Amino acid sequence: MGNHSVARLMFTWMAALLALLAISTAQAASPERVEPIKSPADSNEYRYLSLENGLEVLLISDPDADKAAASLNVAVGSGNDPAGREGLAHFLEHMLFLGTEKYPDPGEYQQFIRSHGGTHNAFTAFQDTNYFFDIQAPHLEPALDRFAQQFAAPLFTADLVDRERNAVHSEYSASLKEDGRRYFSVRKAISNPDHAFSQFSVGNLITLDNTDERPLRADLIEFWENEYSANLMTLAVYGPQPLDELESMVRPRFSAIENRNLEVKEHQEPLFDNDALPARLQVQTIKDIKQLKLVFPIPSQQEHYRTKPMHYVASLLGHEGPGSLFDVLKRKGWVESLSAGSGTDTGHHSSLELGMALTDEGLNHQDEIIALAFDYIGLVREQGIDRFRFEEDRQLSEIDFRYQQRPQPLHLAMRLSMEMQEVAPEDVLRARWMMTEYTPDQYLDLLNELTPDNLLITLRTNEALPEDADRSPWYDTPFVLEKNIEVPSPGQQLTALAEQLALPRKNPFIPEDLSLLEGPSMAHPEKLATLDNLEVWHAKDTRFGRPEANIYLSLRSPLTTESPRGQVLTHLLADAVSVELNPWAYPAQMAGLDYRIYPHLRGLTVRTGGYHDRLPVLMNRVMATLADPAISEQRFRIARQQLVDSLRNQLQDKPVSQAASLAQDALIQGTWTTEEKLDAAEALSVVDLRAFAEAFTRDVDAVMLVHGNATRAFALNTAQQAKATLLQESQAATVSRSQVRDLPDGQTAIRLQVPHPDTGYLRYSQGSDTSFAERARFRLLTQVVSGAFYEELRTTRQLGYVVYATPFEMLETPAIGLVVQSPEASAEQIDQAVSEFATSFRKRLADMDEKALERERQAVISKLMEQERTLSSVSERYWREIDRQATDFDSREQLAAAVAEVSREALLATFDRALIDRDASLLVTTGAALETSAATLDKLRNQPPVEG
Repeated sequence: MGNHSVARLMFTWMAALLALLAISTAQAASPERVEPIKSPADSNEYRYLSLENGLEVLLISDPDADKAAASLNVAVGSGNDPAGREGLAHFLEHMLFLGTEKYPDPGEYQQFIRSHGGTHNAFTAFQDTNYFFDIQAPHLEPALDRFAQQFAAPLFTADLVDRERNAVHSEYSASLKEDGRRYFSVRKAISNPDHAFSQFSVGNLITLDNTDERPLRADLIEFWENEYSANLMTLAVYGPQPLDELESMVRPRFSAIENRNLEVKEHQEPLFDNDALPARLQVQTIKDIKQLKLVFPIPSQQEHYRTKPMHYVASLLGHEGPGSLFDVLKRKGWVESLSAGSGTDTGHHSSLELGMALTDEGLNHQDEIIALAFDYIGLVREQGIDRFRFEEDRQLSEIDFRYQQRPQPLHLAMRLSMEMQEVAPEDVLRARWMMTEYTPDQYLDLLNELTPDNLLITLRTNEALPEDADRSPWYDTPFVLEKNIEVPSPGQQLTALAEQLALPRKNPFIPEDLSLLEGPSMAHPEKLATLDNLEVWHAKDTRFGRPEANIYLSLRSPLTTESPRGQVLTHLLADAVSVELNPWAYPAQMAGLDYRIYPHLRGLTVRTGGYHDRLPVLMNRVMATLADPAISEQRFRIARQQLVDSLRNQLQDKPVSQAASLAQDALIQGTWTTEEKLDAAEALSVVDLRAFAEAFTRDVDAVMLVHGNATRAFALNTAQQAKATLLQESQAATVSRSQVRDLPDGQTAIRLQVPHPDTGYLRYSQGSDTSFAERARFRLLTQVVSGAFYEELRTTRQLGYVVYATPFEMLETPAIGLVVQSPEASAEQIDQAVSEFATSFRKRLADMDEKALERERQAVISKLMEQERTLSSVSERYWREIDRQATDFDSREQLAAAVAEVSREALLATFDRALIDRDASLLVTTGAALETSAATLDKLRNQPPVEG
């Protein structure tokens, strides 16, 4: 998968989340109390217990936590929807937020969380619904009180039932042009009709109709009573309180949830009909996508979480090192990325999916790609099952478990509440790192399922399909399905490519030195030296107990900033270096190292990080490759086409995303519109890129940061290597930091043509300067406004699913952004609603007492000062401060102090200027029939910058 294989991503919390969304939720029996096995470096305390009503709870006590969190997972999802009421599980998820017997106000829970520095949300998957929040730690108990009531005594208020169905419909409408949802709808359409997976899962005004003959509230309550039960729920709660105190918070509140002694719904039917495979599926996309996927139905893998045969097989199939399937196909110019991993797992059935992003040339060689994939599968089956590979995987897993990153409380609570449904209580903390034994029979059983007669080939492109093509229900997506096909098999013409295939060698990057430097961590970076045009910063930091370091090197070049052509060439140069490095560096990524070469407004940045032991080897190779990249005609042609496709696809993004991009392109100096970059890309040749690569470091302003388990000598040695490798003949240049353009007085309106049926609306109101005081006023304004804005326009007026207020700060220039995407309302109607909201909310703001205002100040401050839990988060903050030359490294402290000083009078004045008078305001609205306001955009680009 590009620079990151699914095999490694399975060990990140997000991949674990996605992998578990559709997993079966059979409850694991547990005793009254269990202490799960944890990492030796984990200082948290844990308690696993079962309440009297069968609800299982995992308590996590972290005395140093400034945030608390909770997540409750219910083993009920869209697969439980009754026929004719598709989307009912999703609708129930929405309704549980909207008032309980103890807290009847439908916005009370949301406002309480938001006003105490927290966030909240939920999602509905095939077999799970997950509800979650985080909050300032001292307010965990009252938050849990509100949270538990949603499952114990929801109101299902009649008028809110009728109103909220519109919100679900808006959510459905907003996704009609999303290719991911559209493809998912086709996969449902071709699946076994006897399997619940085939059902529409989101819901809309049709499936959630509400009439006298068919009242929705009655069906909703019946569903809640027949499907939700305490014994199907798992709860994870994280906070700084001791375990006994956490238990005293949880036990009485969540024991009140009724135990209806229900069973998890089983889905024993196969996902495909018996005669469905082998088959070929082609799906028409909206964006320019070229995605080939080989889908193999397999038995469920849930019971093998301790031995992980799926991980073993997928890590080989998805490998990107020399001789891998990906490496051979990429060098041939046929694929851009490759991933291997599991699809939906229902507890009885699952799938192994091998996905590839094709090039234009690859589209013409699909049969050869498929045949070569079976060649590689055969190679893995015959020679890939080897104990040394298992031992490598186990060793890396043990290192990662020992030195695991400290996740955010919310992320950890979500992951654990889902994994509690699947694994033994004692394993819940270590399950995703477990590889207990070498099981060659399990690996072989899985590989034996990967055969031509057990295959669905799927192709997604924007190539127009025949008018008589089938269309998926609800999303109207064209597709063609051919059954009983002849699957391509290896032929003589592939012999040369097949001979290049090779299995991974032993990994030379597995760390050996995992020692930590002695002594205290530095409070912040210090400048070590300026070596000609290279400024070197260093900070020793071992506070997280991980033997890791991060290295950043920014190369700021006037060649990047002078034109859209320079930005495009910088992007293509970063791509060329990444592609050349990937086969060599992939084993390093498997062993806990990572690298990234990315373009920015002033040039490009090299970032490497991970276990310090092998980090210098990786960094030196990256710099050497950047100094003299190999740029072939073929690679240039593919990379340019990929960039062009990506830019064109941005023009198909959802309306509010395009509105936000336009605001940034209009106001940030040195940015260029998508259309301008497209024109530049299409005019380039490989000669242009080679010349640019050679000249890029000729005149450069360079900055380096070395942060983590690294000495001053390590940092200086790395800098000297950069001088010798990259900057030996370069001259110093001055490349000024971009600024934000000052909006004219009053309102500036821009219309933007977007091929989407929804109306997009963005009102951006800009601050007068970049001082901490002004930034603080706008941060607090957004905090105070956001909850009421959502409640009024989303919940009460039902203008759309996408409704929010956000601190739209760009390069320290403060602003507030009001965002709405509506399937029904016009831009004028939205604007009128926004104006009426501002008028009515002003009195509420003027009447806010000091206690309530102080609570909102503290909510902002808690977010600004939120505890950093990983080295990388600290590194990123240091790097931003160096970029903005704020080298006292106290910007967030200064901003927090300024927030504490914002008075009601100052807040009201800012509110009036931004939302009543709409001074220095930019309104961007979108529509399919509009003509983009190019002249207005040009005028904005001549504006001077905002004052400092």
